[in-house]
Formats: sequence, structure tokens, C-alpha cells
Amino acid sequence: MKIPALMAVAAASLLTLSACGSSSSTTATPAGGGGASSAPATGSGLHVADTSLGKVLVDANGRTVYMFSPDSSGKSTCDSSCLQYWPPVAPGKAASTVTGKVASTSTTAGGKIATVAGWPLYTFIQDQQPGDVAGEGFNDFGGVWYAVSPSGQPVKGAGASSSSSAPTRGGY
Repeated sequence: MKIPALMAVAAASLLTLSACGSSSSTTATPAGGGGASSAPATGSGLHVADTSLGKVLVDANGRTVYMFSPDSSGKSTCDSSCLQYWPPVAPGKAASTVTGKVASTSTTAGGKIATVAGWPLYTFIQDQQPGDVAGEGFNDFGGVWYAVSPSGQPVKGAGASSSSSAPTRGGY
């Protein structure tokens, strides 16, 4: 009788351990890499870099920074599912080449997000390397995404698509 009891304890332990291990799958990373949480994607350090769109803001890791057309001054409208693909930029320091006023606001998920000239700032998970601008002109989550100029204005590059023909999340 001791062996069946030991087997039951071992099976329960195995189930408990496998349940603990599977909890990470509930925060699976969306296709294309990047974080699935609404936690800021970067540390402090906004600065300006040259890309195929010209001079744009980038985060501390050199990733292009974007603004979302439905947002307004000091108000992020990107919800938690949106933030999985467009992670918020962490508030922090900015280089002197960033000429727009740098501040922060809250995301709809309750976290903090950096702003420039009032616009909340995001990165894009499909930008794999510094200088990538895959999010430019992207029509996603009810609006269009634009790279951000050093003054905090949208950069509407030659490669930007119109909202009617821009790629959508279905292209992931």
C-alpha cells in the first residue's frame, strides 16, 4: 500500500511542477520577438539617430521610437493587447539633441510611458535592429504609427503607407 501512496504523491508533485512551468506560456511572446508585457521596453536614454527616414528618436537600445495617431497630448490609448506589439518607452533621461519637451504619462495598463512634446512613445517588436523602421506608416490597433522627430512631430517618410493600404496586424 505504501507504493501506490508514493506514486500518488509523485504524480501530484509532477503535476504541480508542470503547472508552474506552463505559467510562462500564458505570457508568450507575440510573433516577431520582443516582450509580451506592458512593461517598458527600454531604460532611460532617448536620443537621435539617422535612419532611412532621416533623423528620428530612438530609445536607449537604438530602437526607433513611434507615436500612435489616436493618442493625444499626455494620453496613451494603446491598450494591453496593443502594448504587446508596441511596448512603451520607459521614462528617463534624454540627450540634448531631443528638442521636444520630455515627460511621462500613464499607459492604459497603468504603467509609465515616456512622452515627447506630449506624445506617448512606443517601440515596435518587428524592429529587430537599431535603425529598423518597420513600424512607420503601419495601420494597427485603430490608428497609424509614425516614427518621431527630435521635436516630437510625426515623421511621415516616403516609405509610409496610407492608412487605407498600410499593413495591419494580420501581416504578422
